[in-house]
Amino acid sequence: MALQATQVSCEVAGRTLTIETGKLAEQAGGAVTVRYGDTLILATATASKEPRPGTDFFPLTVDYEQRHYASGKIPGGYPRREGRPSDDVILMCRLTDRPLRPLFPKGYRNDVQVIVYVLSADLENAPDTLGIIGASTALMISDIPFAGPIAAVRMGYVDGQVVANPLTTELDEKSKLDLVVAGTADAIMMVEAGANEVSEAVILEALEAAQQVIKDIVAVQQQLAEQVGKTKQQFEPPTIDPEAREAVETELQDRLAAVLNQKDKATREEGLDQLSQEIVGKLEPQHPADQVVSCVEQHIKQAVRAQIIEQDVRPDGRDSRTIRPISIEAGILPRTHGSAVFTRGQTQALSVVTLGSPGDAQRLDGLAWEDEIKRYMHHYFFPPFSTGEARFLRGPSRRDIGHGRLAERAILPMLPSEEEFGYTIRVVSEILSSNGSTSMASVCGSSLSLLDAGVPLKQPVAGVAMGLVLGDDGQYKVLSDIQGMEDFLGDMDFKVAGTTDGITALQMDIKVTGITTEIMREALEQAREGRLFILDKMQEALPEPRSKLSSYAPRMITVSINPEKIGAVIGPGGKTIRGLEAQTGADINIDDKGLISILSPSAEGAEQAETLIRDMTAEVEVGTIYLSKVVRLMNFGAFAELPMGTDGLIPLEELAEHPVSRAEEVVEIGDEVMVMVSEIDSQGRVNLSRRAVVEGGTPQDVMRRKMQRARQGPSGGPGRPRPRGGATPATSYGGRRLGGDQPSRPTGVRRRR
Repeated sequence: MALQATQVSCEVAGRTLTIETGKLAEQAGGAVTVRYGDTLILATATASKEPRPGTDFFPLTVDYEQRHYASGKIPGGYPRREGRPSDDVILMCRLTDRPLRPLFPKGYRNDVQVIVYVLSADLENAPDTLGIIGASTALMISDIPFAGPIAAVRMGYVDGQVVANPLTTELDEKSKLDLVVAGTADAIMMVEAGANEVSEAVILEALEAAQQVIKDIVAVQQQLAEQVGKTKQQFEPPTIDPEAREAVETELQDRLAAVLNQKDKATREEGLDQLSQEIVGKLEPQHPADQVVSCVEQHIKQAVRAQIIEQDVRPDGRDSRTIRPISIEAGILPRTHGSAVFTRGQTQALSVVTLGSPGDAQRLDGLAWEDEIKRYMHHYFFPPFSTGEARFLRGPSRRDIGHGRLAERAILPMLPSEEEFGYTIRVVSEILSSNGSTSMASVCGSSLSLLDAGVPLKQPVAGVAMGLVLGDDGQYKVLSDIQGMEDFLGDMDFKVAGTTDGITALQMDIKVTGITTEIMREALEQAREGRLFILDKMQEALPEPRSKLSSYAPRMITVSINPEKIGAVIGPGGKTIRGLEAQTGADINIDDKGLISILSPSAEGAEQAETLIRDMTAEVEVGTIYLSKVVRLMNFGAFAELPMGTDGLIPLEELAEHPVSRAEEVVEIGDEVMVMVSEIDSQGRVNLSRRAVVEGGTPQDVMRRKMQRARQGPSGGPGRPRPRGGATPATSYGGRRLGGDQPSRPTGVRRRR
């Protein structure tokens, strides 16, 4: 008997969004399916019964399981099953986690796990926003305390219009904006975007339109929760003894300001640690240490926020709009293809460029039938020494992957096309020192290192991280170029990257229950001012791409051929292309459109490969002279192979200027002979003439001789008898006297042994 399901639905961008529960995963704390088009996801939310002991953070885990069966594919690779999550899947986990996390009660320490399965994918309706909607709904109908619901929508910008949930093909081919917005019915919680130099006004228009769509989706979630939702767990956040709070405030008094207001991060943190330890040691006999520490941290947070809102003074002495001092040095690594160090305050990023062949591009085994090829990759590394810590080095964290992809999206629209610059490009950003805004420092450093490598960027890209401090009475301050403490103690981390003409990437996370579009408008304008300031500094340091590539960078030549000639270059089983690579030392890659990329450590090798390929793929033209190789001897002439692999016939009459009765008299198989193309007949057969090259004749001369022979018949005419064998009359050839039964070899015939 089929299980009874409960459904709710609404219209989004002309398509029906359906949320259903009661049919699948009944033992999860909450489970729903979300369908949009033929894309369908399952989202579950489950919490542990008890808090995790000894934990001072909220243990939320979001997992995103992308199965290839969703689009009817079998995974690639030897195991033929899904392995570790790809970077794209990890980014989807982060996309879901970020708007959910602020809506759990402070102090909640139960393990919460949200799992999203993509069960069906139509490749036109993206599953990532459906995962956010499904996770929120699963939490809403579960017993887990959650201050939702939230919803998400993707916004595009097509033909000058903001559109909600554009199809994937429309997004890829027409849209200048890919903006994911998540929020509650009243406020925005999270923003993630890539763009092609769109204005701040377009971003705001898209955010306002997104908020209206989010309201409709939130409403159906609330409707479902009212119908089938479970009773929520009772949770009381831990309280602090008022006497402990008062004792801490008495001890701190005026001592905090002197320690707090330090430009140097290490000095400030060391001073705060010593002050906290001193107060804990003094008050611990009367009050629990954890409560004293919590009171100290709260007092520090309140002091920092009050100073910013009331005095517009930040811990390092800056006002809310000032950017930290910037230092730039390009080309500092002697053997890399491009490098730059970008330092802003105590945040420092070393970005390094490596140029490779098209074969070095990354092939992604996703749900789409055609694997995506990435020719630009940005990788971000955050080592422990960058914050003065000592810990194990492991693989890239979710944060590392997210920051790397953000910088990648920021730079991508400004890269030259593959036809203009055919290299595969990898940029690595090593964070050498961290005090906030490391991802935006990696954007700036990457842009500079690409210019240092000679990559012809359309425009340089810079990024700046914006913060926010909200007061109790509605006052607020938007902060430019936030440092670590302001990120930790503030209410927003809003990263904006772009050029002088517009935005190329956005990422926003908040720690409160949402912010208004008015705050977003001010933050975007302040970010534009900061970005232009940073771009000016970058322009002073490196105004344009280097005119020459590094001497250690491989040399690339791009050749476009007729796609019908691809087989001739590759050869049977790849024999021809492997031979070219062995002969020239070049790495040769061909795409299905006939674009050939030749990459070689030396310019000579690349040029040699280019010449060979052009000769091999050139169209045969009447009147053109080629160096050919004799491949077959017949009783009516010789067949010679032209450089492009086409065979042509040299009739006996055209092998030399003197009469010959057999081809063997003047050529052998393997000889290289200069020939002229005299004719390409209606069937595509190629006729050649050795005689025309020697005499300096034309294709018309050859055709006249051919017509004359046809009129004379097989016996020949009085003007020129046609020999049938035996001795040939003596004649002059190449300035030498030739005669006898066996004529000398004509000039221009090169014997190959």
